[in-house]
Amino acid sequence: MVFSSIAFIMYFMPVFFLVYYILPASYKNAWLFLASLGFYYYGVRGNPGYLLLMIMSVVVNFVAGKLIEAQKTKRARKAWLLVGIVYDLGWLILFKYLGFLIENLNALFGAMHVKVQLETWNLILPIGISFYTFQIISYLVDVYRRETKAEKSLISLGTYLCMFPQLIAGPIVSFSEVKDDLHKQRKISLPKIEWGTTIFVLGLAYKVLLANKIASLWNTVMTAGVMGIHPLTAWLGSWGFSMQLFFDFFGYSLMAIGLGRILGFKFPTNFKNPYCATSSTDFWRRWHITLSRWFREYVYIPLGGNRKGQKRMILNTFIVWLLTGLWHGADWNFIIWGMFFFVLLTVEKLFLLDKLERHAILSHIYMLIVIPVSWTIFNISDLPTLGNYIKRLFFLPVKGSVKIDTFPKFLELFGTYWWLLAICAICCTPIPIRLLKRFYKTWVCKILMLALFWLSVYQIASGANNPFLYFRF
Repeated sequence: MVFSSIAFIMYFMPVFFLVYYILPASYKNAWLFLASLGFYYYGVRGNPGYLLLMIMSVVVNFVAGKLIEAQKTKRARKAWLLVGIVYDLGWLILFKYLGFLIENLNALFGAMHVKVQLETWNLILPIGISFYTFQIISYLVDVYRRETKAEKSLISLGTYLCMFPQLIAGPIVSFSEVKDDLHKQRKISLPKIEWGTTIFVLGLAYKVLLANKIASLWNTVMTAGVMGIHPLTAWLGSWGFSMQLFFDFFGYSLMAIGLGRILGFKFPTNFKNPYCATSSTDFWRRWHITLSRWFREYVYIPLGGNRKGQKRMILNTFIVWLLTGLWHGADWNFIIWGMFFFVLLTVEKLFLLDKLERHAILSHIYMLIVIPVSWTIFNISDLPTLGNYIKRLFFLPVKGSVKIDTFPKFLELFGTYWWLLAICAICCTPIPIRLLKRFYKTWVCKILMLALFWLSVYQIASGANNPFLYFRF
């Protein structure tokens, strides 16, 4: 079940919130936990064992947290931490990476003329496993570091891990950010509900009216075929996908934050106008902030960060970006994407960043190139196709390309989508959120949000294209 669905908006939400607000405070966590399991089951009902996997994760990590806290020595705490992490990562590796590993081992054996072929695993990835695995690992590490106490209530820990607003696609919330709201009576007020609803509707509109609509630009470009497209068409397609990905994920994050506020929780911000960034370094302070924070706090800093010299800093950055690429998917294009940002971030950190910071126009032009190129790498898993597309972007010849005049196709696509790209560009800036914060209490804004809500519902009900890109992660 996704937020941008009739099942969620018209059935799940009304029933859930009606019961949630009627129940006494002491029962709200139990209802939220139970409803979140139901929400998850709806999404994995074709593979009901995945619900059991989720419940097992709650139970095992509940016990692991208590065992880590009970140990008197750091070595004993570390041993139980390792047990918990191995359990959590074991499932993630099994479902997400084992098939990729076997596939590449078979290719290696073939190249070496070794007559061994391992059986291929084609397991369906449990929805949200990358997100909830990282979230529960952060809990275990924080207990190990004595930064938070082990949770005494199985229901409370289950609510933290399975809470439906951020279960499928984040943001990745640390336990310390919500533990007070889990234990104390959450303050649910009309202003919080009002603001949460407004943010939810904005996120829904971004997802349905922008991301879903601009998606057809990339699809049209790829249908035309990489071999015959004009370089300007390639850039147009890459920017179209960049906008689709941003408003798909940003919209979902806004809906999650809005739902959290309605429930009485305050989830961390996950995006801060990333397409206004002036460097790759700045971009990753703004894009998927909670994921960057996770890698910084639980991988980069424990490895030594930048405290052990320049060479160690480069190695640590390499490890982080290799893992970041793999976290997004078990395919070579994700590894290439991670290495792309590793190179850019390292070059910026060593000598380019100060120059970009001094030249605002140059830095924005630089990012106008970096952003669509990076998402093109991210999106195309077939490496020959990816290579040809990158060549097209930079006006390089492609072997076997179709020699036809494709510039009219660019003019046709630009004429069709320029207005939608312009709206997306405006909504990438801080302007919409600033206006919303200033005027959301006015009747004009309320009418506008109501219109956006019902227009989004109409689009969903009409059967319009409604993918969710981050499901595959």
